Amino acid sequence: MAHPSYRLAEDLDRFLGDPGDAARPFSYARCAELDEKEEFPAEICRLLEEWGLTAYYVPAEHGGRLTDYEQLLQLSRTVARRDLTVAIGHGKTYLGGVCVWIAGTAGQAARLGADIRSGLPVSLGLTERAHGSDLLAGEVHGAPAGPGADGGGWLVSGEKWLINNATRGTLLSLLTRTDPAGGPRGFSILLVDKRTLPEGSYRHLPKVPTHGIRGADISGIAFTGAPVPADALVGGEGGGIETVLKALQLTRTMCASLSLGAADHGLQLAADFAEERSLYGRRLIDLPQARRTLAEAAADVLLHEALALVASRAVHTQTAELSITAAVTKYLLPTGTEQILSSLTRLLGARAFLKGVYAGGRFQKLERDHRIVGLFDGNTLVNLNSLVNQFRGLARGHRRGTGDTEGAAAACDLTRPLPPLDPARLSLVARKGSGIVAGLAENAEETARRARHNPALRPVAGAAARLLAVTGDVHAAMARQQDVVGDVPPAVFATARRYALCYAGAAALGLWTRSADACADGPTGALWRDGLWPAAALHRVFARLGEPGTGGTGAHETQAYEAQAYEELLAHLRATRSRGELFSLLPQRLPAPAPQQPRTVAGTTGKS
Repeated sequence: MAHPSYRLAEDLDRFLGDPGDAARPFSYARCAELDEKEEFPAEICRLLEEWGLTAYYVPAEHGGRLTDYEQLLQLSRTVARRDLTVAIGHGKTYLGGVCVWIAGTAGQAARLGADIRSGLPVSLGLTERAHGSDLLAGEVHGAPAGPGADGGGWLVSGEKWLINNATRGTLLSLLTRTDPAGGPRGFSILLVDKRTLPEGSYRHLPKVPTHGIRGADISGIAFTGAPVPADALVGGEGGGIETVLKALQLTRTMCASLSLGAADHGLQLAADFAEERSLYGRRLIDLPQARRTLAEAAADVLLHEALALVASRAVHTQTAELSITAAVTKYLLPTGTEQILSSLTRLLGARAFLKGVYAGGRFQKLERDHRIVGLFDGNTLVNLNSLVNQFRGLARGHRRGTGDTEGAAAACDLTRPLPPLDPARLSLVARKGSGIVAGLAENAEETARRARHNPALRPVAGAAARLLAVTGDVHAAMARQQDVVGDVPPAVFATARRYALCYAGAAALGLWTRSADACADGPTGALWRDGLWPAAALHRVFARLGEPGTGGTGAHETQAYEAQAYEELLAHLRATRSRGELFSLLPQRLPAPAPQQPRTVAGTTGKS
């Protein structure tokens, strides 16, 4: 199946050229050099703008090309696969603009869209040195400018810290305390344009040295009575917290692209290393433990891709349930990718940590860079706590069988066109539960029906039935824990983690049942036809849940099936690498390698 979002990402990748060619501006070698110097990748960002990536940060109704969040996911994944510093540094402009796309006026959005398309960086100013993720404790405040000032407005003072592009950004969506008493209605979003601020009314704080993404502009900004006009207010006064929380639903979902790209890169490096490395007189790829490690990592990559695909489409089709989708995605993909990279580290051994020994030290760089993904836009505990706060509604929805199942079906069916995003449908809570989880029973039944006609699908059907049972147990635990207030016990967070894995399994099964027929042909068809990828993905869900396998009727049969499935998955991984394709649920060609230059022996010209 030639899927449009993957074709668009392929076009960007082709434009950027072979990242293994050191002569290319966006090469692995150049990114390593910038990392060593802790230098911002300005030239690479200009190259992305030449292709037109910034237009995909701006919704079409405001002059850009963003009509489909699945496209944005795949474009950002393509950049992240080459270098996370670039993806985070350049992509921050979307994060900076999203509050305006949600709550701004048509005029504000049109002006900001034009600025972004012209290449001006935009930042999002939320966190402060003393308060971190506690947005309600924010001290950056705006005092009324008074009737004598031009058109009213605010005089902004205070400091935002650990802000991506705080120094480079021309505009800043700033969460500001506009009511001295604070509280949920005490904050507003102001779109601050540095070009209009008087000299001396603000200063940039120094760049903070970081372990990963060393070249990114992680700095801060301090205001001293900076005059901000009334027309800089985004949404109503006092609506800042609500606007930010809704905006974060979109940005947390899109953060999946960063983890997907990192896992793509790590899996490529490890697979190539296993093909090349010899140990005990045998190639590493021929050793059983190495094969299993690679295959499990590959299964995790496909599980994460399935969840991210469904989540990016759910932005459009299940907008009112995005509070659940975003929290699950932002928790599961960064933590899961950290586990993938950790397992691959053991495969590469010392070469995972060294710079000049294997692949230019790319693995240690991407592993360092990815660690920050789980921290921004709400860390792991923030996202799990978001799920805990919705236990009551989720348990009630599961009991009643409610949730947007039609929207879930549309998100899982890759052949269905996506409706435009209506930001007005964003909600701080999913009031009727989760349609993805509510659709699990129907999808499990459909899988069982198919398995009656195709015995190869019996393991998938067995896994689906087991997932349905485990999901019921998790919701029972959520119902018992729904009244937790204040300090959340570890057991409640454990339930939230289990719910996230069940959600991912339900999304994967839904994607397969709704899209398998359309995806059964082409280079990735073998993953879909007999349920290879969903069987492997659900096995990984059960492994992370600590549940027993479900590949057959007995333990021996289960282990035999798992071994066979992993061998088939590994064979597919190796085939995609040899064909120059991305290991993925859907086909995507990677840029052709640059021709190898003939080696010149010292004292000769290299000519025959």
